[in-house]
Amino acid sequence: MTSGNAERKGISRRGLIGAAGAAVATGVAGYVAHSALAGEESQAADTNGPVEFHGPHQAGITTAVQDRLHFASFDVTTTKRDDLIALLKEWTAAAALLTAGRDIGQYGAVNGPGEAPPEDTGEAVGLPPARLTLTIGFGASLFDKRFGLAGKRPAALVDLPHFIGDDIDPARSGGDIAVQACSDDPQVAVHAIRNLARIGFGRVAIRYSQLGFGRTSSTSRAQTTPRNLFGFKDGTNNLKSEDPAKLEQHVWVQPDDGADWMAGGSYLVSRRIRMNIEIWDRTSLGEQETIIGRGKGTGAPLGKAEEFDAIDFEAKGSDGAAKVPLDSHVRLAHPQFNSGAELLRRGYNFVDGSDGLGRLDAGLFFLAYQRDPRKQFIPIQKQLARSDTLNEYIHHVGSGIFACPGGVTPGSYWGEKLFA
Repeated sequence: MTSGNAERKGISRRGLIGAAGAAVATGVAGYVAHSALAGEESQAADTNGPVEFHGPHQAGITTAVQDRLHFASFDVTTTKRDDLIALLKEWTAAAALLTAGRDIGQYGAVNGPGEAPPEDTGEAVGLPPARLTLTIGFGASLFDKRFGLAGKRPAALVDLPHFIGDDIDPARSGGDIAVQACSDDPQVAVHAIRNLARIGFGRVAIRYSQLGFGRTSSTSRAQTTPRNLFGFKDGTNNLKSEDPAKLEQHVWVQPDDGADWMAGGSYLVSRRIRMNIEIWDRTSLGEQETIIGRGKGTGAPLGKAEEFDAIDFEAKGSDGAAKVPLDSHVRLAHPQFNSGAELLRRGYNFVDGSDGLGRLDAGLFFLAYQRDPRKQFIPIQKQLARSDTLNEYIHHVGSGIFACPGGVTPGSYWGEKLFA
């Protein structure tokens, strides 16, 4: 079915080989060619079409959240600064082609010489771009002595503290570089990470990766509010792309924030949150709703009728208790009780089989972008970890924090200002 869509739309990963111009080999030619042929940003509304790669901010942050995720954290294995810069140039060139729905390399997946491995792995041949976005971030560990970057570590790129209840697995946390691939087609997202890892062979190695489905937030008012695996609407009051003033305040790093190379970028916090599905499923509906602070069906705040009704934290029930409990999730996470701090969330559900005891290894892969984690995620999470009744049903098992620089212009590469 997707192949037929590609044919009807005239989108193919096999054509335009000359324009690609040995993109990965040179890190420049195919990248510039893509810039000349890129579609308009309005095409992002088409679930089969491309999302513009270039711009003042990286795509995949305020972009309307796609349905699928492949997130990968990489350790840099080379110790040479020039090798790392070359890799970032090659990755940028490949990302520009991949997000346009094209094969990487001069010959792509099927047009090269039979005696050599294909330049593109080929599992996305015939598929449309499916709104693929690729977003890169640099972890705190990259700013050690290996590459001369220690003096450029932003003050906001802090090591996350240990929160009450954390059960963090180091093997599923951290990393030098993170790449978030989001798409409306899971195969397109997997193809992108697979090919970036292949390009990076000998210079980077995947530390961990996470597949996600069923977005758990919306970043546009045009999107409906999705549900998490507890069955509740998630992200009702999330920041939206239609509120540029709020994005400037809460998401985008400003020139006077320090670390000039991060201007126009954002800080990403990732958390792998395991849900105790079986325990939750035996909890009464009324208790579930008081734990969250919203009705399970409508998503309305308790005591209200509609999802987007303003929450009345002062309202009392006939017993004199607050209708929205003091230890409910929505209250503790609300900006009113966190010095006005807000996050732009774009997390995903995950189900990674079972744990061998008949319990689902499932939950939320939480992704949140912000201007300064010290003022946003960290104080919010401290309050949640301390008082949220929901903690009886979840635990955080993976963690990461990454500095995601601003967008790229044609001819530049991911992180160029960092290495200037």
